[in-house]
Amino acid sequence: MAGGALVSTGEVKDYAGKVTLFVIMACLVAATGGLIFGYDIGVSGGVTSMEPFLAKFFPSVQQKMKSAHENNYCKFNSQLLTSFTSSLYLAALIASFFASATTRVLGRKVSMLVGGLVFLVGAILNGAATNVEMLIIGRLLLGVGVGFANQSVPVYLSEMAPAKLRGALNMGFQLAITIGILVAQLVNYGTNQIKEGYGWRISLYGAAVPAFIMIVGALFLPDTPNSLIERGHQEKARKMLQKVRGTDNVDDEFQDLIEASEVSKQVEHPWRNIMEAKYRPQLIMAICIPFFQQLTGINVIMFYAPVLFKTIGFGDDASLMSAVITGLVNVVATCVSILCVDKYGRRLLFLQGGAQMLIAQVKIKRFLLV
Repeated sequence: MAGGALVSTGEVKDYAGKVTLFVIMACLVAATGGLIFGYDIGVSGGVTSMEPFLAKFFPSVQQKMKSAHENNYCKFNSQLLTSFTSSLYLAALIASFFASATTRVLGRKVSMLVGGLVFLVGAILNGAATNVEMLIIGRLLLGVGVGFANQSVPVYLSEMAPAKLRGALNMGFQLAITIGILVAQLVNYGTNQIKEGYGWRISLYGAAVPAFIMIVGALFLPDTPNSLIERGHQEKARKMLQKVRGTDNVDDEFQDLIEASEVSKQVEHPWRNIMEAKYRPQLIMAICIPFFQQLTGINVIMFYAPVLFKTIGFGDDASLMSAVITGLVNVVATCVSILCVDKYGRRLLFLQGGAQMLIAQVKIKRFLLV
């Protein structure tokens, strides 16, 4: 199967080569970096709905839960609890800036390795926590790990994948996130059955598993040809490109990669240039697409799913099982997108997904007003 890429003239250029088992395995291993983010999204909301966890670290919230006269939504109103949940995202935001430089200078696999190691330490610290301070420090370390993984893994996947499968293989990262969410929700449901009250520790320790997978994977993953060229290892880059494309005939693609690297190095003041009027459409889309995707609130829903179900009257087990069902739908929908993205394009998925979310949110709003 031939690969393809957009060249500077705007036409699609076909390169020799095929989709090799090597590149698929490399992309699958790299995509597991999404597991750490997904697992954390799924596990945190479940843990914060467990009474033994709340009784140990947030007793005021646990006491509010016993107050039948109080509004369900107010029972989880705690600045300390909010600090625990939100500290990861603040750390991830800050870490992503440092991860960008690390990914560019030292390579994508080094950035993934650093992210995995820091996330592993954070998982162990959270699982062993005896006070809120340990919890928050652990969450901050988890956030650093997520920041490095989110910065490096999508870049790695895009650079390794043949152009005709780039959408599907790059979405492997998103699939890993959804699988991580589902696994975490299943773990939460299981650990909630432990009557001794230490199930939350197992859930939090469980984050060490995807971190370990990411660390081991990063040790054995090859550098991408793009990264090797950026760092001046052109001969290594050629050999790697031949390996991932399954052919020695990579001259055209290799030359294009070199030219693209040289052009990027010649760009002066990139941040100033992107503000110019001719680049404004690209700038607006680059900001608006991820901004409005997050503004839909889906991450909040996935994160707080057990808590949300609990506040509308579900029991502990029912709320966790409802979150599992939500996670399962998320995985299935991502699989459908992977099969469709390179065939029908990104724009159609945007339109379909946006319309579906709009209809669903209108229905939910009407339900809440009844």
